[in-house]
Amino acid sequence: MKKQETGAPKLSTKTNEATISPLKELFIDGIRDLFWAENHLVKALPKMISATTSPELAAALEAHLTETKGHVTRLEEIFTLLNEPAIAKKCDAMEGLTKEGEGIIEETDAGTATRDVGIILACQKVEHYEIASYNGLFQLAGTLALTEVADILEQTLAEEKTADSKLSDIAGNEINYKASEEV
Repeated sequence: MKKQETGAPKLSTKTNEATISPLKELFIDGIRDLFWAENHLVKALPKMISATTSPELAAALEAHLTETKGHVTRLEEIFTLLNEPAIAKKCDAMEGLTKEGEGIIEETDAGTATRDVGIILACQKVEHYEIASYNGLFQLAGTLALTEVADILEQTLAEEKTADSKLSDIAGNEINYKASEEV
């Protein structure tokens, strides 16, 4: 007689009528999380852009908004490569980070460099979350021998790192200094 297991039941995920490994299930879950996050950013970035004072910051965020739309398209391509439906899974982390950015806008004076510094900080938190997520999924794609998917993730990861670096440059070039002189 077999001893019955106790505790939480094991998940058996059936996708397209085939059972997938727990690691691949985790990977797909991560892709769905990023799909929600990137779609959410497409809606959140315009609010940040309209709240900026610095033309350089606004231009950088506009460029990243265009890239973000491309990230959504790439994630859709990944779903196709995985033979999975493009389903978003709410990303609580991204929701929290964008709410924090909205709070910065509400708590700072319009037209100030201080608000721009706050927007940069909020956007960099988002970038760091994305960098961590894309890097982790890139590593998993390699482990799962999903070479094409890994290539797509690596491309987006590079863009996220560049966006973060650009934000640091903008802050360091003059915005932080201007904000330090505001009263």
